[in-house]
Amino acid sequence: MNLLRTPEECFAELPGFDFPPSYVEIADGDGGVLRTAYVTAGPAEGPVVLLLHGEPTWSFLYRRLIPVFARNGFRVVAPDLVGFGRSDKPAEVGDHSYARHVAWMTSLVVDALDLRDINLLGHDWGGAIGLGLLPEHRERFSRVVLSNSGIPYGHVEMPAAWWEFRRTIENTPGLRVSALIADLAQSPLPPAVLAAYDAPFPDDSYKAGPRAMPGLVPVSPDHPTAPASLQIWETLSTLAIPFLCAFSDGEVFTQPMAAAMQEHIPGARGRRHPVVAGAGHLVQEEAGTSLAQVAVDFFNES
Repeated sequence: MNLLRTPEECFAELPGFDFPPSYVEIADGDGGVLRTAYVTAGPAEGPVVLLLHGEPTWSFLYRRLIPVFARNGFRVVAPDLVGFGRSDKPAEVGDHSYARHVAWMTSLVVDALDLRDINLLGHDWGGAIGLGLLPEHRERFSRVVLSNSGIPYGHVEMPAAWWEFRRTIENTPGLRVSALIADLAQSPLPPAVLAAYDAPFPDDSYKAGPRAMPGLVPVSPDHPTAPASLQIWETLSTLAIPFLCAFSDGEVFTQPMAAAMQEHIPGARGRRHPVVAGAGHLVQEEAGTSLAQVAVDFFNES
């Protein structure tokens, strides 16, 4: 596997994100090793909050939420998915699969960091990857919040907006991640923020991760990812872990999945699931502190 590593100088200007990175080397699944990155905040002995981002973002997405959790006594761990942020980037689209992303996150969260009593907040692909850890490591998780995310297994017709997003990613030469972010935002983002989303990808050779992820969504039951996703979905029906859906009122990609999870997952049934107002798909950008407070209140429930 050919791996690329974004030069550190690319991350010199990150507004509101001054958390120093930590690094762990894990197996790449192809006979080599790769370096994964994460940031931490809050008391080292506090209950763990694991923040998992999705496509095409990185841990920078959580910059407004991290201080809220830290102030409330949580130990925050916010990794960069392989192929994103400061983590190493497999150079080929074919290097990426759902199974590999789950294995890579397992290597970091379980094997390297040995996190326990985890409160998970997952967004977009971060939710699906985080849920992928539960079947084998359910004892490590205390509570789950999913925001604008889900675990499709070919059973949901993806909306037109998602198909347009996928076509843009797969077909645009010289793809700029900041342009994707700007299109997803409901209101203009500052230039420095948009530049921070471009920072991990100094040229097109670094963008195999963002280009790969839409193609990993199982859009039909015969999609290669569908069997693994269906197995996870079936496992979720057996889990009593407290589970909250905190979707935004302007979500355009995954909204149909919320009702299915609320009905299917025992820990979600009968629970009041809040709607985060004033945000689109990138809820952390537009209502980050509101989402953080929803999660804090849920994680603190007895």
